[in-house]
Amino acid sequence: VDVVLAPPDERGRMTGDAVRATLAESGTDGVFAIVASFGTTNSGAIDELDAVADVCTELGAWMHVDAAYGGAALCAPSTAEDRRGFERADSFGIDPHKWLFAPYDSAALVYRAPELAAAAHAQHGVYLDVVSRDDWNPADFAFHLSRRARGLPLWFSLATHGTDAYTEAVETTLTVTRRFAAELDRRDGFTCLLDPQLSVVLFRVDGWDADRYAAWSKSRAKAGVALVVPTVWQGEPCYRTCVVNPLTTEAMLSSILDDMTNFGAR
Repeated sequence: VDVVLAPPDERGRMTGDAVRATLAESGTDGVFAIVASFGTTNSGAIDELDAVADVCTELGAWMHVDAAYGGAALCAPSTAEDRRGFERADSFGIDPHKWLFAPYDSAALVYRAPELAAAAHAQHGVYLDVVSRDDWNPADFAFHLSRRARGLPLWFSLATHGTDAYTEAVETTLTVTRRFAAELDRRDGFTCLLDPQLSVVLFRVDGWDADRYAAWSKSRAKAGVALVVPTVWQGEPCYRTCVVNPLTTEAMLSSILDDMTNFGAR
């Protein structure tokens, strides 16, 4: 399988126009699937899902959405406009361990038409018939056969707290994220590099180089103050925060900026 990459826009998003231009150059022969993102890990970018879905419809191609991190925002009413077109996906992946408060490695692959996935992935062997053919078996819907029940922790949490608690928790993190980005715009010495679409904020500490970013991050992690690691955005070193805990407050994030300011003054 060959992978054809569509260039992202200045915010790191895949657009419908970019997909069309890429396919015009590479040709559409053999194109069977297009993968869009709903919340990239590094920047939280959301692709133009509706426009990408239009291209998939025209080509008769499968549309998959990588929502490993951002999928939790499906339960947040405030993201309705950004997620327009998500409902047209043929499949999507989501990791509840990222933003839905499940233990590490809890993950899901969701299909519009599960029977198509079973036709592609189901493994046939007489020794499996007694467990695979009479009842629905998760092993029929992905390429790995052996697995543990990764979904149970999420199910128990949903059954205990209810879906409204998830909506409130995710909306809380989104609100804190937006206010943190606004504070960065007000503060001297910091530059918010992108208006957040979800709960990721990329920001620059003005005048710092890569070594300075690494030094603060290492020293504050060792001291137990905060774990904020550097990343790179468009070739420039910066910091990345990703708010996924509803107990994270604006005051906590402000104190991190205070600490950076004091560190920079040394």
